[in-house]
Amino acid sequence: MATVTFSPPFRFSPISSFPSKFRTRTRFIIPPLSSLTPRAALSDPFVLEIAQTLEDSVSTPSPSSLPPPPLQKLRDTSSESILSMSWPTRKDEPFRFIDTSFIKQSRIHPIPIPSPSSDLAGISSDTQFPSLVIVDGHIVPSASQLSGFPDGVYVGSISGISSEAIMEKVLQLVSDFHDGDLFWSLNGIGAPDVTVIFVPAGCQVEKPLHLRFYSREGGEIGSNYMPLSSPRVLVLVEKGGEIGIIEEYSGGDADKCYWANSVIQLALEEEAKIHHSYIQAQTASAAHIKWTFVRQESSSNYELVEISAGGKLSRHNLHVQQVGPDTITELSAFHLSVSDQTQDLHSRLVLDHPRGYSRQLHKSIVAHSSGQAVFDGNIKVNRYAQQTDAGQLTKNLLLEPRATVNVKPNLQIIADDVKCSHGAAISDLEEDQIFYFQARGIDLETTRKALVFAFGSEVVERLPYNSLKKKVQSHVKALLETTSGGAP
Repeated sequence: MATVTFSPPFRFSPISSFPSKFRTRTRFIIPPLSSLTPRAALSDPFVLEIAQTLEDSVSTPSPSSLPPPPLQKLRDTSSESILSMSWPTRKDEPFRFIDTSFIKQSRIHPIPIPSPSSDLAGISSDTQFPSLVIVDGHIVPSASQLSGFPDGVYVGSISGISSEAIMEKVLQLVSDFHDGDLFWSLNGIGAPDVTVIFVPAGCQVEKPLHLRFYSREGGEIGSNYMPLSSPRVLVLVEKGGEIGIIEEYSGGDADKCYWANSVIQLALEEEAKIHHSYIQAQTASAAHIKWTFVRQESSSNYELVEISAGGKLSRHNLHVQQVGPDTITELSAFHLSVSDQTQDLHSRLVLDHPRGYSRQLHKSIVAHSSGQAVFDGNIKVNRYAQQTDAGQLTKNLLLEPRATVNVKPNLQIIADDVKCSHGAAISDLEEDQIFYFQARGIDLETTRKALVFAFGSEVVERLPYNSLKKKVQSHVKALLETTSGGAP
């Protein structure tokens, strides 16, 4: 079964809320529905309850321990936006193909700050790059390895920034995006910290920074208990700067249930460059919802390679905004569903200036009869984005009769001097490829395994670091070995 959809998106406008100057922080008090005005009744009691729980989890005991101004600003703006939002259902266009009800039906509990004596056994230190370890949304300095960075580079908690100039830029960027959904706002309320990565002008960081997100807390399957973490990262690269970012998510006990709701913002000034590797390998019972927002100024270069194979539900919302001319954006994603999994990528790329360049490749393999892949990719070329060169391609491999993929490639062109293309393909393995192998004496099982692995390798090979590439290849191969989709 394969479905191609071209339905228009729907958008809800936020309702008004109390100005921040009249409060120190928002309290989400839920009155009886009979007492609510028609506009106030739009608020979702379940969403307000989660928001209140998140707010309580990060509240400070005394005025002397208030969060830094950017973090407080983030919480305030997120609290305001949440008032008009409801929990998504299949009736909402952006969520029509995915089911989030198992999260809603769980007892959601924000994970507190781990004690210094917490057992960190099981967290691998196998990396050859400088690394920052974030456990259940909290930075763990004792497990991190931060050394060898050039002068002026900052990596750490927002509360550790001593430079007023950096703090001022962070203050401007931290709530700069206004098109986020419910999960973006929930992260803004519940993020216990913001990890800041700052690269000064003209600085080229030779080794990539490995951000290692680890989910340790989890509920037993069937217990209805779901711990929630809300990690948040902000990356700022000034003019001419360059850095590689490895963003890797993993979990502990495979039988644990948890929800990771993460956000990363990346701001590239003129001629800046970021190579972003995103690896999602959460446990099979986890919910992983992630936002990536990228803002690119003129002549900047952003490249993302994404590998997602974990979680019961994985949703990646990717929004890239080109705000200057001669900007380059390259997006590659490989999603793998080997069990009752949903792998979902919703991307939006907006080009507003001349001579922009973008390429997007999305590939997915669904190797289970209850597995699903979703791709909703929107590229918008606005009126002043003349001489733009934009291409988008999605290829999907279904290895089981009832496996499902829903794709919605969308290319909106308003400018008239452009070179743009998009395409979509959904199929099983091609018979002529299988015949080619068998004609050379290779059995059917080996043939199918080789072809399935090679399908995803096109994206995996784009990872820029050999050690990471080998690790991902081994992980993907091990997952495919557990399925019958690669066999006759």
